[in-house]
Amino acid sequence: MKAYMALTCKVGAYNRVLDELIKMNLSKKEIFLLFGPVDILVQFRGIKKLNDFIKNWFNPIRMITPQEPMIEKTQTLIVISEGKKFNEEPYAFLLLNTQPRNLEKVQEALQNIPEVLSADTVFGPYDVISAVRVRDKVELQKLIA
Repeated sequence: MKAYMALTCKVGAYNRVLDELIKMNLSKKEIFLLFGPVDILVQFRGIKKLNDFIKNWFNPIRMITPQEPMIEKTQTLIVISEGKKFNEEPYAFLLLNTQPRNLEKVQEALQNIPEVLSADTVFGPYDVISAVRVRDKVELQKLIA
């Protein structure tokens, strides 16, 4: 099983949150700093049981520095259908919504785009999380336009 946690941090706190995540033995390859409504996206692969995910990752992450809370919001996204595996660092993640009846078609279409590294369908406030590879913001704009 695979899941994501999307974290929104207090202003100026994302570096401290990143440090705390790394102290939890999360791989730097699974932690992504974003710009937008989500500050940090953490990817979890190889989850055996949901209870283990909650105990080992969900609860500890949301309790980072309880004396001075640095995380304002968390969103947990459980993957329904995994896209292609990727080892390359993405330039961006696209958090997408679609018509429910088109979910599989959208996932398939995204994975046929050369710049798309992966497209996972998820339970949560979004329908698809897609990792993309482009060189810069101009290419990203062309991809999403």
